[in-house]
Amino acid sequence: MRTAVGKNKGSLSKRHPADLGGEIIDSLLNRSGIPPNSVDDVILGCVMQFGAQAGNLGRMAVLSSKLPITVPGTTCDRQCGSSQQALHFAAQAVMSGTQNVVIAGGVEIMSLVPIGANVMDGLLKKRGLPQGPIINERFKTNFSQFTGAELLAKKSNISREELDQFGIRSHAKAVKALDYGYFKSEIIPTQGINTKTGEDIVFNQDEGIRRGSLHKRVSSLKTLRKGGRITAGIF
Repeated sequence: MRTAVGKNKGSLSKRHPADLGGEIIDSLLNRSGIPPNSVDDVILGCVMQFGAQAGNLGRMAVLSSKLPITVPGTTCDRQCGSSQQALHFAAQAVMSGTQNVVIAGGVEIMSLVPIGANVMDGLLKKRGLPQGPIINERFKTNFSQFTGAELLAKKSNISREELDQFGIRSHAKAVKALDYGYFKSEIIPTQGINTKTGEDIVFNQDEGIRRGSLHKRVSSLKTLRKGGRITAGIF
């Protein structure tokens, strides 16, 4: 179960992540019929555990839900695999016999806490960088998903055109899924805002899906780095 996926400054941008996480927990309990007091733990994935997402977001979501306050909650960060890791931890707890019922998932509102906010805000306060001297000496490079993507494209000899077509096919599949209601059963309608009027709306469709012929638009995008192959069109 999930809410619809929002986009930057989109329909979910004014929601608090703890409230959104608590709402999904409540919806899950309602649909499954599991008694709230039978839940042993809640594990949520979140990359930017900073600002509104700091202070153990998993626990904050518990306190925002109808679960008893005695139910613990924790948050894990494996970057883009954080929610998947939460599911793994939950499964391992049940498989080991140490817990019986664990709620796992993830929540992130990037309009409120953008990627890199913890690093950038930390720099402003002179809190240091994540990479220490040993890492800098060992690798002599700045870590970046985009650098990694460029290296993989080069290593596997994937052309710019192939990458563009991958992005176009991805949107086409998303349009088909939306039109045929493939994900309708898993999406929980939630409160959002109309980004043009500011009025409250019922938010129940994934944002960011682009329709129509995209080849001209995607092929005209600039690469993220000079001489590279990666553009915003493949993400």
